[in-house]
Amino acid sequence: MNRRPEHLTAREEQILRCIRRWIEERGAGPSVRQLADDIGLSSTASVAYHLGNLEERGALVRDGRGWRTCRLVR
Repeated sequence: MNRRPEHLTAREEQILRCIRRWIEERGAGPSVRQLADDIGLSSTASVAYHLGNLEERGALVRDGRGWRTCRLVR
């Protein structure tokens, strides 16, 4: 069920903003560790959980196996 919800949590919005900034500045998304460092989480598992939720909701799509290859869905 790939549909973007009308309301994302504050953390999910923060993650999307961070990914967008990384893609604009570097041409590729951050690794899970880099994303955790940028948003202030110590657990990469927490970041992976949020990324999985965002992917399930259709807010982003992975082109490959890793999260660095993700694309944001507009």
